[in-house]
Amino acid sequence: MRTTRFLAVAAASAATALTLAGCAGGTTQPAADVADKPVHEGKLSILTKFAGEPLETYFTDLAKAYEAEHPDVEIEIIQETDQSIKDKTKTLTASQALPDIYFTWTGNWAENFIKGGLAADLSEVIAPGTEWGDRFGEASLEAFQHDGKYYGIPLYNNGKFMGYSKAAFADAGIEVPTSFETLIEACGPLRDAGYEPIAFGNKDGWPALHYLQQLFAYNVPSDVLKADFDPKTAKWTHDGYIHALEQFKTLVDQCTDTGEGTNGVLYTTAQEALAGGRAAMYYQEILEFDTVTAEGSKLSVDDFGIFPLPVPDGAEGDPDAIEGSPEGYLINAKSPQAALAVDFMKFVTEPDSARTLSSPPYGQPSAVDGGVTEDTSSRAVFEGITKVNEASQLVVWLDTVTVPEVADAWLAGGEALISGSAAPEEVLESVRAANDDAK
Repeated sequence: MRTTRFLAVAAASAATALTLAGCAGGTTQPAADVADKPVHEGKLSILTKFAGEPLETYFTDLAKAYEAEHPDVEIEIIQETDQSIKDKTKTLTASQALPDIYFTWTGNWAENFIKGGLAADLSEVIAPGTEWGDRFGEASLEAFQHDGKYYGIPLYNNGKFMGYSKAAFADAGIEVPTSFETLIEACGPLRDAGYEPIAFGNKDGWPALHYLQQLFAYNVPSDVLKADFDPKTAKWTHDGYIHALEQFKTLVDQCTDTGEGTNGVLYTTAQEALAGGRAAMYYQEILEFDTVTAEGSKLSVDDFGIFPLPVPDGAEGDPDAIEGSPEGYLINAKSPQAALAVDFMKFVTEPDSARTLSSPPYGQPSAVDGGVTEDTSSRAVFEGITKVNEASQLVVWLDTVTVPEVADAWLAGGEALISGSAAPEEVLESVRAANDDAK
């Protein structure tokens, strides 16, 4: 388990690295000429979040295809995982070595690069109403909007759901829970039937925040929650936060076999527990659906079901909100290859590429309209993205929607809550202190 001291250092490092974006680029630099006609020669670099199987071949295959069409172009791909890309991006930013194209989450994470002058303004080529922009849903484009300008290229949409084994539920004689309370009640029968009720691994810290953010959306009124994401308006005092923290602790204690030891378990280990038939449920992103039913898994496509984390009784927030957001790519505003970078990303987001991305084995629901269909995507991916599209709102990940100092306070708080070293009010107090420091 990471100590609070380590996380404090990490928070400071993250804030420093992303602040350096302003020093490295700055808004005084000339804007990248993203609308120029591309010259198909030279080297183009891209930092992805697709390292490892089965995702790694997606960008490598596209790069080979693009190079085949344009023999004088060489594409360098830097592949990172969901966890390692955070540190890699911070390191590249601090060393002023960001590639031409780089992965980003929405929220404060992307805004740091936009405000620092390291993200090219793509409005001329991707805003709604442009030829390229019309490939995407407007909500996906607006997720990367800042001060009326469009900076991001949405690659896929995403949302968080409880994945479950229908066979395990049948063995335990239970139905899909319709409230948070019945979810907790279901854990006893599932354990009696020989399953770990909910597989959970929090070694990386963010899996706990995914539970908390969805519970915050349910327990805290939307206007209050949105205000608390901005240190200038944040108070973090609503009782709904305490209720959510208590609910999460109950789930960890009563529904996971690892309990306080969860902080030492990788999320991939939990993922494998569901895929291997040892666990009945695993809280996961749409991006993981095809992974848990991949070839070799005991969990079959037909046996796999999903449902939103159920709403607690008496919750005061939005019962129809879903945690998630599109994820995508920025183009380095200082890149001399900005026009070529735009051309490559147009190639990446062509309809055929979008359908490939949305289909097994990748299962990443493309943000391109028509990319996810019942014919090309797995049943679960199609169902998940349909639920995302029907949600009243998407609530962005807690570790990217707010500033690094507050995000890291939540990371430390989630771990402390799981281990029993801090009570809900103590966790919230540490977040308020971090927020005060960030103002």
